[in-house]
Amino acid sequence: MRFTLQHRGPRLGIAAGIASALMLTACASTPPAPTATLQAAELAISNAERAEAGQYAAVELAEARTKYASADGAVHEEKMVLGEQLAEQSRAEAELASARTAAAKAKKVNEEMSQSTGTLIDEMQRNAGEK
Repeated sequence: MRFTLQHRGPRLGIAAGIASALMLTACASTPPAPTATLQAAELAISNAERAEAGQYAAVELAEARTKYASADGAVHEEKMVLGEQLAEQSRAEAELASARTAAAKAKKVNEEMSQSTGTLIDEMQRNAGEK
């Protein structure tokens, strides 16, 4: 019996097809958990809470917490891509809450300064009129 390349050709094609299918299956396996993204979201929420976002940006902070819980749930269900997306959204909401909190605090300080300046001006005018 003599084997030629013609007989081996179809077998090599089948083997190559099977190898390709196995490689695609390996690539399609569950990606790793988005641990760093979840930690970043958790840290952003913690920072927002320390900045008193619950008082100044409660809606955004609540949204960040909700997205984080959804991200954690998705990871537990092995939906890693969805988990990572939700964790990123959670981090963004928490950072927005922190930014809104900082803006609200700055506005409050500005209003207090303006009021103090007005009081000082009134006092100076009153003192100038007594002379």
